[in-house]
Amino acid sequence: MQVIGLCRFSYPALGGFQVEHETVAERIAYLYSEVRMEERFRLFETVALPSLQAQTDPDFDMVIVIGDSLPRHHRDRLHDLTEAMPQVRIVAEPPRRHREVMKEILNTARRNPDQPCLQFRADDDDAVAAEFVERLRETAADCAGLLEKTPTAAIDFNRGYIAEFGPEGIAASEPAVRSYFTAALGMYAAGGVRQTIMNFGHHRIHHHMPSITITDVPMWVRSHNAYNDSRQRNAGAEDVAPLTPKQEREFATMFGIKAAHVRAVFAPQLSGSCG
Repeated sequence: MQVIGLCRFSYPALGGFQVEHETVAERIAYLYSEVRMEERFRLFETVALPSLQAQTDPDFDMVIVIGDSLPRHHRDRLHDLTEAMPQVRIVAEPPRRHREVMKEILNTARRNPDQPCLQFRADDDDAVAAEFVERLRETAADCAGLLEKTPTAAIDFNRGYIAEFGPEGIAASEPAVRSYFTAALGMYAAGGVRQTIMNFGHHRIHHHMPSITITDVPMWVRSHNAYNDSRQRNAGAEDVAPLTPKQEREFATMFGIKAAHVRAVFAPQLSGSCG
């Protein structure tokens, strides 16, 4: 069964954000500010991308959606970071209605629309466990009887970590159970079905279809940072603590996230020279 992931990388959609802007130009200026883009790239490089590269089942397609107005230096940097991942295809789109363009891209990515597929969303600052794709397929096989009777179904791996990343490395919460987070939430779509995971708000997807919940081990890392769209309104602090060396090794094994890499990428940039 084909597995398709979709990542919206600072795409200036019409709608789709909790932070609102009066015009498309204002949204583009906000999204493409150099300070914000630097943070997004650092998180993508150290958190999201390593978890996708670490997948134990590498047979999946990953579509990264960018705006056609993304400045060339940012586009080149994204291509450089992903060039070693054959699963990645970068698609540039002009500003359009958020759900409309994402649904169209997902349906275009289906190699055989008459066959069922599995879909997931991947935020550019979150991670999934290295076994996510493998277990998504495994769960669909285990629940074949249910899936034969429904056009769509949600598969929610609901245990994971809230984490912050910076020059000191990784600080994380205790394992938490958060239902229907974007990270590690998948959807089954039967053959011929044009609905996609982008037809539904992730936190309400279970209102529209059967839902399978797996809660045995941590399967996601949700990063908290200055530009989380979902944290711009009344966002509270999370109870996180620096990882111990043992926990750093566990994060590297489970998610492909290496604390040394985080510290190096987030290290303050030196400017000028001393003499």
